[in-house]
Amino acid sequence: MAYSRKIIASPVGALTLVASDKGLAAILWHDDDPGRVRLGPVSDAADHPVLEEAARQLAAYFEGKLKVFSVPLDFRGSEFQRAVWGALLTIPFGETRSYGEIASQIGKPSASRAVGAANGRNPISIIAPCHRVIGSTGKLTGFAGGLAAKQHLLDLEAKAA
Repeated sequence: MAYSRKIIASPVGALTLVASDKGLAAILWHDDDPGRVRLGPVSDAADHPVLEEAARQLAAYFEGKLKVFSVPLDFRGSEFQRAVWGALLTIPFGETRSYGEIASQIGKPSASRAVGAANGRNPISIIAPCHRVIGSTGKLTGFAGGLAAKQHLLDLEAKAA
């Protein structure tokens, strides 16, 4: 499968948007671990309609004007990962969930650590809001974009909620 990419500026740094012919496949951070999200060949295509729409929606989100994304998504991962990523999409804007709550939601209440691992491999950060998942004590935990970016996103949502 061929992928197209577009790099955009954001308040949390440069983001690389990647799309397939089915939808948005990834949002990668400027210093993302190359092994975190595995994709096929990627070429520049700033005018790809999915990338243009994702960029427009992300800009509105960062301005505090968009709370629910509607760009089509193309998740690639195991059945378990896709279940976790689907659960992320149900976390309302401005709210958080613990890894244990996500594990229970997908019917695997003892799989908190596996949920954490799947969360860490979430290819579509921000739109599939892995930043809204925190530790059971309320502490911020790992995030591909870094904890400062995670805090920025949570603060942005708290302000706009």
